[in-house]
Amino acid sequence: MSHTVLPRTGPAPAPRGRIGAGFSPVPHRYRLYLRADCPRSRQVAAALAVLGLEDSVATTVLGTGTGAGTDIGSGSGTGSGIESAGYTALRLAYEAAGHHFDGTVTVPALVDTWSGRIVSDHTPDILDDLHFLAGHPAFRKAA
Repeated sequence: MSHTVLPRTGPAPAPRGRIGAGFSPVPHRYRLYLRADCPRSRQVAAALAVLGLEDSVATTVLGTGTGAGTDIGSGSGTGSGIESAGYTALRLAYEAAGHHFDGTVTVPALVDTWSGRIVSDHTPDILDDLHFLAGHPAFRKAA
């Protein structure tokens, strides 16, 4: 019996990985991509600060745009070279998460810098993961 592989006809699956379930809780391993004008990004940034993870989880704040859940494109628009590099890095992380990823690139997004892949772009999961990291012994600050 032969199997036929059909091309994908629906949208690309959303990246919904979790730290602790496939991604190890290691300081300096993760990067958050946020946007200054995005309410969800501001919520994630506030949690990062309240939980004291600012020194353990890197952050890239991308330029202004239309907010969460919106395709932010390839970053080829106007902006500084650093900002453009942020958009490019985020797009590459999405592509690394799924072969020939053609879905929407959104923020906030949590990226595993070791593998270069998106962990999640689902805000509630990102917030839960940040709380998990804050309670993990490797992330506790020395007294």
